[in-house]
Amino acid sequence: MHGKERIAMAKPIAAIVGRTNVGKSTLFNRIARERIAIVHDQPGVTRDRIYCEVEWLTKEFILVDTGGIETGEDTITRQIRVQAEMAIEEADVIIFVVDGREGLTAADEEIAQQLRKASKKVILCVNKVEDFTLSPAIAADFWALGLGEPVTVSAEHGMGIGDLLDHVVADFPDSDPKVDPALKIAVTGRPNVGKSTLINQFVGEQRVIVSDVPGTTRDAIDTSFTYNGQEFILIDTAGMRRKKKVESGVEHYSVLRALRAIDRSDIVFLMLDAQEGVTEQDQRIAGYIHENGKGCAIIVNKWDLVKKETNTMREYEQEILAKLQFLSYAPVEFISALTGKRVHKLIDLAISIAGQRSLRIPTGRLNEIIQDAVAMHQPPSDKGVRLKVFYAVQVQVNPPVFLIYVNHSQLMHFSYLRYLENCLRAEYGFQGTPIILSVKERD
Repeated sequence: MHGKERIAMAKPIAAIVGRTNVGKSTLFNRIARERIAIVHDQPGVTRDRIYCEVEWLTKEFILVDTGGIETGEDTITRQIRVQAEMAIEEADVIIFVVDGREGLTAADEEIAQQLRKASKKVILCVNKVEDFTLSPAIAADFWALGLGEPVTVSAEHGMGIGDLLDHVVADFPDSDPKVDPALKIAVTGRPNVGKSTLINQFVGEQRVIVSDVPGTTRDAIDTSFTYNGQEFILIDTAGMRRKKKVESGVEHYSVLRALRAIDRSDIVFLMLDAQEGVTEQDQRIAGYIHENGKGCAIIVNKWDLVKKETNTMREYEQEILAKLQFLSYAPVEFISALTGKRVHKLIDLAISIAGQRSLRIPTGRLNEIIQDAVAMHQPPSDKGVRLKVFYAVQVQVNPPVFLIYVNHSQLMHFSYLRYLENCLRAEYGFQGTPIILSVKERD
């Protein structure tokens, strides 16, 4: 078995909803800043998020921000409302935020009625409560919404956030991976990029409904098969559900379905449309793949429709990696899912990436590479104190994680850490997988 044997479950999703100006983004930013599980400062990773990964009381989940739900019918208001509806549809728990200063409004009552129809767990969050001695009186009005006991908070001042998160994670499972021997491959990308067509090529039969209407696939579909004696599970991430004449802004939230599939996978095929190139949504999904340490290959579909010249493929690959700099280790493959051209290479590519993720460098050889790198390029210094790299050990595979012991961790500049990573890649490849270098001061 090349792939990792412990497969994480998909993280639950909690969506923050409510009308405009009740403090939804303030609450999101407060939780993200204080409770986010892992913070990445690597340049190139998309930061303009509508979601963040949160860990609270040993439980992990994805927190989603939404635009306000309003009843107006202008185009922008309609787009915001539809996006919020999509987030509600995807969520396991809904945090309904209301304004404690303004009190109960007709718009709140209308939204509450909509949420009751959703048949989801709803936590009523009364925001902007600065004086908690007044909480019972402020919350009293909101009992009328019929959504249970209100939880009072002040997102601006960080008051009551812990109690709110206790309610959010109450029914979530502990973050404990499950064992699964099959290599799980998630096929992700924007709607209508050819995900279902690709999976049908893999399994050789019409297992997934294929249509050129974006959004035919409603839920993530698992397809099991065996190749050269090895078990695989292909996860077809859901496209957008078709909604009358909904604006393209709704696709913004199809990324949530991709996140669930990525959580469950070992390796991700990030599919791009050759005619459209890399979009903002592709960058969001790519950032999540990288930050969660998944193996990745970039699959450029519909390549048969692109007019080609001598260096078209090379130039296209360079353009993709320039926009997805943090996935510089990911191989790029050009295919046509419709005709089957080059599709046969992809399973072998997944097996190769799984093997790269399982590589373990002997400690002696690892330290030879690190010391040679230090000798060739002197570590950084600050105010007369120079970084000293003592030794390194590999502490994990899938993905490979290395612990580097130094004299002062604050002297380790990102660029030097990237230099050490490149030295390891030059020796061992690690194609298709991130490698994580963690710095620790030696006692």
